[in-house]
Amino acid sequence: MNRLRLTLEMIRFSHTVFALPFALLAAVMAWTSEPAIEWRWRDLVGIVLCMVTARSVAMAFNRIADRRIDAANPRTAGRHLPAGTLSLGWVVGFCLASAIGFVASTALFLPNRWPLILAVPVLLFVCGYSYAKRFTAYAHFWLGAALMLAPVATWLALRGTVEAPALLLGGAVLFWVAGFDMIYACQDHAFDSQAGLHSMPAWLGVATTLRLAAVSHAVTVALLVALAWEVPALRWIYGSGLALVAVLLAYEHWIVRPDDLTRVNVAFFNLNALVSLGLLAVGSIDLLW
Repeated sequence: MNRLRLTLEMIRFSHTVFALPFALLAAVMAWTSEPAIEWRWRDLVGIVLCMVTARSVAMAFNRIADRRIDAANPRTAGRHLPAGTLSLGWVVGFCLASAIGFVASTALFLPNRWPLILAVPVLLFVCGYSYAKRFTAYAHFWLGAALMLAPVATWLALRGTVEAPALLLGGAVLFWVAGFDMIYACQDHAFDSQAGLHSMPAWLGVATTLRLAAVSHAVTVALLVALAWEVPALRWIYGSGLALVAVLLAYEHWIVRPDDLTRVNVAFFNLNALVSLGLLAVGSIDLLW
């Protein structure tokens, strides 16, 4: 039980609130769109299980791939693998078990075979992010694309197609994640430069990266506005929530400045958790009421 607790700490299980709400919002949109589809308990269970297991695979694989880099970085040297709190064999086993759990969970969507067919390619894509910073500064957008799969894959699993609402919501997730990941990466700009790793802060500098993150979040808001045009059931409750999201994102950029990165973690987790959970709440209320 202690090793399981440490493993959940390692993969930052609480950060599941970033992607899972968007998968659930996509599910509510899919269930309430025309033509109507059957609502099944096992689909909801499948969405939750797939999200949790896929994220567990991605985070555990990231810790395995980055264990030597983390050991050399003073900010991350205390993580579980570099510090020896968890063994490499245990984390590899947890990663493999989560991968098997993910593939098995896709069977809950049968007779729709797309989730099962695409299960392994999806895992390869989300795990590939862990190596992206070794060759491209656009790794932040790779991470965004990995989380974009949450609403897009949910829609595909429920309706068997990929349509505009899922793509708009997925695009918003892509730029939202890329934006806050660039903010988070500013903490390591000096180390990344010295270690030869690729990131926007190491390439463009902290100030320019923060401006690029702000542009990414402006695109996020624009795509969420476009989603309301595409899905007429998203009305004033969603619109009010979206206005608050825009304020939260603006505040995120106000408290993180090139000469003051002390509040990056507040911006990274607290505010972005409010964004994802808030959008799920207001979107679901509008769609169901």
